[in-house]
Amino acid sequence: MSEYRHIQAAFVSLTGITGSNGRAENNCYMPVVIKNLRGKIFRKEMLPGKQLVLVYILLASCLISFGQDLHFSQWFNSPLTTNPANTGFIPDADYRIGANYRSQWVNVLNAPYKTMSIWGDAQVFRDRIENGWLGVGGVILRDVAGSGNLTSTKIYGSLAYHQQIGLGSLVTAGFNVGWSNKRVDPTQLKFPDQFNKATGFFDAGVPTSVVFNSTAINYLDVQAGLNYAYFPSSKVYLNAGISVQHLNRPKESFFDEIAGYDNRLAPRYIGFVNGSFKASDLVIINPMAYYTNQAGAHELVGGLNANYNLSGDGDLQLVGGIYYRMGDAVIPMLGFQWKMLRINFTYDITISTLSNYNNARGAIEFAIINQGFYSQYDGNRKQSWCPTFKN
Repeated sequence: MSEYRHIQAAFVSLTGITGSNGRAENNCYMPVVIKNLRGKIFRKEMLPGKQLVLVYILLASCLISFGQDLHFSQWFNSPLTTNPANTGFIPDADYRIGANYRSQWVNVLNAPYKTMSIWGDAQVFRDRIENGWLGVGGVILRDVAGSGNLTSTKIYGSLAYHQQIGLGSLVTAGFNVGWSNKRVDPTQLKFPDQFNKATGFFDAGVPTSVVFNSTAINYLDVQAGLNYAYFPSSKVYLNAGISVQHLNRPKESFFDEIAGYDNRLAPRYIGFVNGSFKASDLVIINPMAYYTNQAGAHELVGGLNANYNLSGDGDLQLVGGIYYRMGDAVIPMLGFQWKMLRINFTYDITISTLSNYNNARGAIEFAIINQGFYSQYDGNRKQSWCPTFKN
């Protein structure tokens, strides 16, 4: 096999043909590398030694940080996918519903990545459990990645138990179970043996030896997590949690099993910590950090946002903040809150060397959340308390 074909084979395996959704947690995307090298490689099938070494270094560096799962920059506005123990973990309401949308690599790819979700959760059995309650919820996720239309659809149901300890602490354990479907359109893909030497391009009309065992797969998926909240006063709130996804290690592949190749999903570990501090009657500051690791692919995000009380009574708030994804992007955030409705917008500004290819335009993301109460407070509400502008 030619050196170009070795490179293209690596590209195909990394962009979803073997079951990955082609997303790197730090936006390390292989077509950018291929696009950068394509001019040289098309003109010369065999690369000189130094260039070849450079190619493999680039491939290896991206492979190290490659991730399989969906993710949002606004992880804090996607609570059920961050940690199932967040189900019913609602400091300032009884229930909530939300939606998220992310579009990535619009100016680099003809078919950019798009990730969408809708979710909801609520507190139940508060009158049956002493100093505690159950949280129930669900989430639907859909992701379309790349020119091969690798589509992921996931539906999860979540359950969590919340127990208050004393007047200022809350511990939570939760899990979710769901169904996952992935499908791919092979007619939109090109493979190493479809490279036409005469034209210097890939020809979809050339037969390929790649045979898919299936173009759609389904599997059961299980997650679990723990949470802890500490709220010693009405002006201070601290929260931390850990979770593990893919506890059952489901198999994910469009091909027949190959001896020595493990096509099971690796567990994904997630940890986060956040706080909320009321600085004055006009400002509440919310610092936070998030870390995830899956099969060597990792992501670390830290930053803060602040709520500014525009109306005086807390009904109308302006939200602004900034986050940093280590080694990859700066993420400014802008939003507003009207009563119980909150809308946030973030924009990933790429600061790594990939900015040479996407002009620093990484991803746009929206989140909308609406919270509510079952009825007026009558003394039976059990929950952890966040700083608020409300009296």
